[in-house]
Amino acid sequence: MDYDASPAMTGIRTINLGCGATLVVEPIPNVASCAMSWLVPLGSATDSADGDGLATMLSEFIFRGAGGLNSREHSDALDRLGVQRSSQVLTYHLRLGTVLLGSRLAEALPRLSAMLSEPMLPDEALHAVRRLCLQALDSLEDEPQRSVMLQLRERHLASPFNRHGYGQREILERCSIQDLRDAWAERCTPAGAIIAAAGAVDCDAMAGQLNELMSGWSGAHREPVETSPPVRGQQHHEQDTAQVHIGLAYDAPHEADPDSMLERVAVAVLSGGASGRLFTELRQKRSLCYSVGGSFYAGKDRGLVAVYVGTTPQRARESLEVCKDEIQRLQEGVSDDEFKRAVLGLKSHLIMQGESTAARAAAIGQDQFRLGRVRSLGDLARQIDAISVDQLNTYLGGRDFSEFTIASIGPVEVAAQAAGPS
Repeated sequence: MDYDASPAMTGIRTINLGCGATLVVEPIPNVASCAMSWLVPLGSATDSADGDGLATMLSEFIFRGAGGLNSREHSDALDRLGVQRSSQVLTYHLRLGTVLLGSRLAEALPRLSAMLSEPMLPDEALHAVRRLCLQALDSLEDEPQRSVMLQLRERHLASPFNRHGYGQREILERCSIQDLRDAWAERCTPAGAIIAAAGAVDCDAMAGQLNELMSGWSGAHREPVETSPPVRGQQHHEQDTAQVHIGLAYDAPHEADPDSMLERVAVAVLSGGASGRLFTELRQKRSLCYSVGGSFYAGKDRGLVAVYVGTTPQRARESLEVCKDEIQRLQEGVSDDEFKRAVLGLKSHLIMQGESTAARAAAIGQDQFRLGRVRSLGDLARQIDAISVDQLNTYLGGRDFSEFTIASIGPVEVAAQAAGPS
């Protein structure tokens, strides 16, 4: 079976597989690779209310054998086919990412699909998997920038959607192999699963093969629900370092909100590289920090903008105050030049995304989950082009920046001194 894409094989297709999973495919002409993003409903938010960690452990276990092959046999089989693979625990999903030559996809699909439908989850791998997960959790102590942003997320979002995917120590240390097998059987189901592929791929051939391979995969799906409201406010973790790491978050539209693209352009004005307001004001003009930047995270049901500032203890308070001032100043509107630079930056990002089959597979999988439909690069470009500077300024004029969540790590606490909007 040949999966090499031809120019005629264009257009995004969405197919409901017989097992209940959703297949989304975007053939891309003139590329040799095929990337896949396998999303199964086993994210950190789906773990027990007692705490998270099972999804974290299972993200390592999926590489420990599947489809009747042990860990070494399965790994060797994928290596012979040139399959690059990785796993990631997201809020709603466990994501398996794979990249290979499109011409080898038919040979690889039995091995890859078995990782979801027939994982071995061997007893003897428990100790090694547990150790790897605990090491990853411990590594956060040596990465204060990453750590402060994870702490920011924990405070700003409601439980269990505020979990970071590294798990909790007590859950990682106590879970048994039977706990993991039960979690997999209950939550790794085709209902709620999305398989996204982009690149050199024949949609009909892939769908037909997956229908055969996954005919025995079954199970119902339950969406996670909010169990407690967000904590918000301020938090400081004292650490004897030469720097202070500050995270600041505020609410933003979710992906399906009609204002989500307006927010994306606004954040590009605020933090669009060296021309963004944060970099210009805090770093270039005032030399307050060595690193500053913000990102817009638009989820299925909630969104936020998160800003990071890395600075010295002496300049931490002023850095935070100026950062908040620049966010508030968005309400006054943006100039034509700022607007044009932001739009150009967003469209440049789209072009670069289109050159990566892995980026496209991840994007269309997330679109299918967050929107229930998939946008082409052309659709996204047209959404951006439809926005005018007047429309953006009207939106920003009514934008509410009245509540910030702040987290910091370092030798001095700055949040208590600068908690609210300036």
